[in-house]
Amino acid sequence: MAGSQKVSGSRAERHGDVAISIRALTSQKEFEEAVRLQREIWGFNDLELLPVRLFVVATKVGGQTLGAFDGSRMIGFCLAIPGLKPGGISYLHSHMLGVSHEYRDAGVGRLLKLKQREDALQRSIDLVEWTFDPLEIKNAHLNLVRLGAIARRYSVNHYGSSSSPLQGGLPTDRLVAEWWLKSRRVSNLLDRGQGPQFVIEKKISVPAEIYSWKASAAERSKAAEVQQRNREEFLSAFAQGLTALGYERDSAGNGAYLLGRWDENLSFGKADEVSE
Repeated sequence: MAGSQKVSGSRAERHGDVAISIRALTSQKEFEEAVRLQREIWGFNDLELLPVRLFVVATKVGGQTLGAFDGSRMIGFCLAIPGLKPGGISYLHSHMLGVSHEYRDAGVGRLLKLKQREDALQRSIDLVEWTFDPLEIKNAHLNLVRLGAIARRYSVNHYGSSSSPLQGGLPTDRLVAEWWLKSRRVSNLLDRGQGPQFVIEKKISVPAEIYSWKASAAERSKAAEVQQRNREEFLSAFAQGLTALGYERDSAGNGAYLLGRWDENLSFGKADEVSE
């Protein structure tokens, strides 16, 4: 995976009246726009922003810097850096993906991930990993249902404290998404449109009110209770060999992780152990 980034071509798709294109970021101006988007999307203070230099480095060491554009306007981005598993096996760690608020329901995140997969496969990379907040209902649905990633590791307070209002002052607990790009699960879903089938052995729920609870100082304790309960359930389930393979939402917007046994069980060894 060493060497400069070479993300060829662009991926384009129309969502209603919006034509969105995905391509590699290459210029200083584009990297600066990605930094601005971080402020807009997460409300980070300067200490937590990924700087322009990291985007530059990622393009030179085998990572990815992708942008989503509505015409000439950048509306989202994705940054990945190369990683190494035991035995010298390379993969991509997708560190940050963000989409401007007004485009959040236009499928932009999925387009960025599909371009990420396309480029990774061209470079013979089989695995992309990233972390996501277990309380973020929309992200869980995208990652597990629409992309075919799995989760079987839980990291407690992964990043430490965060300045982002979206975190609601809670510990930065994260699930680790594993996206096995050549697996039957992902190939059947993305290349053939066949959703995975598995026996559900456990459900872990997230109430629809979680967003309002996190945003309210008066009700934040309710979000903290959900986080603590789910943390314990995930750690217990993963220790028993279960994997988060699906996600469902009801008509009221409540969500539930669906856990079962992943029949492929691809692994790179010790780096895939549960984080506590």
